[in-house]
Amino acid sequence: MVRVTLNPGVLRWARERAGRTAPNLARTCPKLERWERGDERPTLKQVERFAKAVHVPVGYLFLPEPPVESVPIPDFRTVGNVHVGRPSPDLLDTIYVCQQRQEWYRDFARSVGEEARRFVGSARVADDVESTAAVIRDALRFDLDERRQMPTWTEALRRFIGQADALGILVMCSGVVLNNNRRRLDPEEFRGFAMADGLAPLIFINGADTTAAQMFTLAHELAHMWIGQSAISDAQAASVPEHALEGWCNRVAAELLAPLAVLRAEYQESAELWGEVARLARRFKVSTLVVLRRIHDAGALTSRQFGEAYEMELRRLRALPQGGGGDFYLTQAARVSKRFARALVVSTLEGQTLHRDAFRMLGISKTATFHELGRSLGVWT
Repeated sequence: MVRVTLNPGVLRWARERAGRTAPNLARTCPKLERWERGDERPTLKQVERFAKAVHVPVGYLFLPEPPVESVPIPDFRTVGNVHVGRPSPDLLDTIYVCQQRQEWYRDFARSVGEEARRFVGSARVADDVESTAAVIRDALRFDLDERRQMPTWTEALRRFIGQADALGILVMCSGVVLNNNRRRLDPEEFRGFAMADGLAPLIFINGADTTAAQMFTLAHELAHMWIGQSAISDAQAASVPEHALEGWCNRVAAELLAPLAVLRAEYQESAELWGEVARLARRFKVSTLVVLRRIHDAGALTSRQFGEAYEMELRRLRALPQGGGGDFYLTQAARVSKRFARALVVSTLEGQTLHRDAFRMLGISKTATFHELGRSLGVWT
């Protein structure tokens, strides 16, 4: 039995990168602690099993020193105005697969003669927030009265995503890495990112977050698209980021979803606060946190009152159970964007893209699943 020599430090790096301990990997790699001490060498099959368990390419484990990994797009995430540390393998793998999808769609768009999206990079941070939000709202045909009539936040989010898709943006919303339900994305690590591109603008939303929070994330990333700046961010209604671009995107997002002039006209200051928050959240189909932010922006809450109310509401929302399940094919289309999925299925059926590559980008393994996805997208009946 052939055994391989690895740097114990690289093994420790791979384990810690995945947020695992040696004891909780004992079932998969019972001798991991001995490998990390250098007391014993693993076989190649054992190395492959370990690599799969910690979600790292096998080749990394043969490096002489642990690699230095960084997010491949600008990273504006902060906690308490301190930059977030090492990205998780779940975040990195999500960005990598989105880069592959974007590159594929860019080539596809060129091949079919799609024109560049002129809105990408059309705004500047110095631009007026209300005017910019109005331009985005008009481009999306984002109708506030239409949203008022929608019965649920889920339906409003689906409509919002559809409006961005119709504009030519690949909106991907998933709470897991590819289709691996064991690799759930953490909203505390990131809520979304934008990858600006004239032919293949892409927005990813962390679907493990609440539906209302996803609404704000999409609005924030749309602002990034208008400014033409790729970035990963932790978009939250209450945050006042130090980075000027993030602060501008937050303000544009809030104005897009709940215009201050409309909120001022509808807010009843004499009414009980939480009743008004719930009513306005239903009216605008946004998070109660966004409503609190806008009430504060309107001058009806002091900074202290806003901070206390926001923390109280945040604790309540975190305690609520999150939904799950649903139709697999609808979920799959949402995870990779309907626009992308439809184009990929058509290209594959026409022989322009290999089934192997299509399956990899979709995160599926069966031909039957691929064909059923095509049917659900209306590619054929």
